Amino acid sequence: MSTFPAFVFSNDRDDPSRGVREVGLDSISPDGVLIEVEWSSVNYKDGLASTVSGKVARLSPLIPGVDLAGRVAESSNGFAAGDLVIAHGYDIGTSRHGGYARYARVPAEWIVPLPTGLTTREAMVVGTGGFTAALSVIALQRWGVQPDGGPVLVTGATGGVGSMAVSMLAGLGYDVIASSGKPEASDYLRGLGANTILDRSTLADDDGRPLQTMEFNGAVDCVGGSTLANLLKRLQYGSAVAASGLTGGSSLSTTVIPFILRGVALLGIDSVHTPMEVRIETWRRIASDLKPAGLDAIGHSIDLGDLDRVLTTILGGGVTGRFVVAPTAPARSAIA
Repeated sequence: MSTFPAFVFSNDRDDPSRGVREVGLDSISPDGVLIEVEWSSVNYKDGLASTVSGKVARLSPLIPGVDLAGRVAESSNGFAAGDLVIAHGYDIGTSRHGGYARYARVPAEWIVPLPTGLTTREAMVVGTGGFTAALSVIALQRWGVQPDGGPVLVTGATGGVGSMAVSMLAGLGYDVIASSGKPEASDYLRGLGANTILDRSTLADDDGRPLQTMEFNGAVDCVGGSTLANLLKRLQYGSAVAASGLTGGSSLSTTVIPFILRGVALLGIDSVHTPMEVRIETWRRIASDLKPAGLDAIGHSIDLGDLDRVLTTILGGGVTGRFVVAPTAPARSAIA
């Protein structure tokens, strides 16, 4: 174990680079529980963290990968060698080396024991995106959004959060409307459980009215911007939208009318600093009643050498489903 493969991003504005390198244990974070990473995943945030323009990386060079699952390599801080664990959020993959390497060190207080009912690969097919989706579904349930109340909309439905939300909601018996700009993904979304496919352009243009016809019993929004503003106008009385995305923009141009005349709620979802007790309970539910169907089919396995291509694709909105990375697989491309 003198060296091992890692995908490394060097944030040099004059000559940035990223690719597979051989690194040693002295190249990863110096403290924490040593984990042999079996799987990581590809998230939109990983794409941002591996580009200069993304302004997410706080360390250079950086091993990205905001989530990981694997085995504890050395007994430490209450964890025994061989324990199966998950880690995601906090500073992983941004200001602390992440999951795109065979080994990672993670503070013990950031680690979740892998719950019964999930393999490490399944956990990363779910990944940060699925964890965010689960938080969104749970938030809607707590607000009182029930399956018999009418259809629930999922925006950005082919992405990581959207795909998982569609499957989780369908598994709970909700009538799911999936919004997407990819007509070719209709069969994929129906396979996840969506009953209706809505072209994203329907929610893209604002006609200026403060309210529109009530259509949705609730929504999981992964887009933000004008899409979120428009779906707020179409929520049923007393319903809610769980918002976690900003691929459509971080600004929200709307009025207070939907909130004060229809009593709707905007529920913010944060998956980065979720309290540990909530993390553990959410993962327990992901392994049980919220476990998405067909995880093997949803997840596409790649090695470290494929990351450059997939990270570029995800930033361009071209990814459907979930990509999971096996850092121990032989990488097909490398940089010096």
